[in-house]
Amino acid sequence: MKPSNQSNADDRAVSPVIGVILMVAITVILAAVIGTFVLGLGDQLGDTAPQASFTVDEVTVNETSNEVNVSITKTGGQDLDPNQITVSIDGTRSGTVAEGSDVTDTWQSGTTAVVGPIGEGYESDDTVEVRLIHDPSGNAIFEDTATVS
Repeated sequence: MKPSNQSNADDRAVSPVIGVILMVAITVILAAVIGTFVLGLGDQLGDTAPQASFTVDEVTVNETSNEVNVSITKTGGQDLDPNQITVSIDGTRSGTVAEGSDVTDTWQSGTTAVVGPIGEGYESDDTVEVRLIHDPSGNAIFEDTATVS
């Protein structure tokens, strides 16, 4: 009679095979997770919005067309391409800063851009939301409210 604590040669070969399969599966899953993270992170880095600060100097209304012009000064941060920045008043987008103002090259700190006309139906003392949108990333890089004068 054969003792019960001994196993035959076929039973002993199962453990190493299962161990190898599990190690290969773990390696493949780990490689997929790391690859996805690295590739996903690389895509996000290209679409980040620039860091800059601004002030809204003045929002004026054209009394005949009731459209507004916005005077915005860049007060700090990295230089911007005005072709990539869109001004939005209460959700109504203008063209880019380069199309609607005299800032056509690099928008540097201390430079003021007057953009407009934008929207319609505005009157003096209306409150408007001014937003600057970085077109390549789709992110708002500045948001403020101002009173129309």
